[in-house]
Amino acid sequence: MKTFYNKQIAIKFIATCALFMAISGTISSVIAAETIKVTVNGMVCAFCAQGIEKRLTALPSTQTVFVDLKQRIVAVQVKEGQKMDSKVISHEITEAGYDVVKMESSSKTVDEIKAEFKSQKARK
Repeated sequence: MKTFYNKQIAIKFIATCALFMAISGTISSVIAAETIKVTVNGMVCAFCAQGIEKRLTALPSTQTVFVDLKQRIVAVQVKEGQKMDSKVISHEITEAGYDVVKMESSSKTVDEIKAEFKSQKARK
């Protein structure tokens, strides 16, 4: 009887762990941050920036997009109360012909990120 009870506990534990891992994987692809910063390779001109900006602005959850060619950064500010799937952003950028190197969430607004880049440029 004790062996049967231990097997039941082990099965419940494994099932709980599997469920947690499945939920964690789903949650990680949806970023509930205010802004998503993406490092992008392949942007070399204003036309590149404009193409990416146009595609990302067309997404329903997008509030604002900022592209900095020199830093290779694209910042997407999410509309208040909405979420943005990182896979959608990555897909739009790669479909435009560029490589996504890194994605990170930020609590800063696009305007704050722009101000940071301007202050960095002023210091140089």
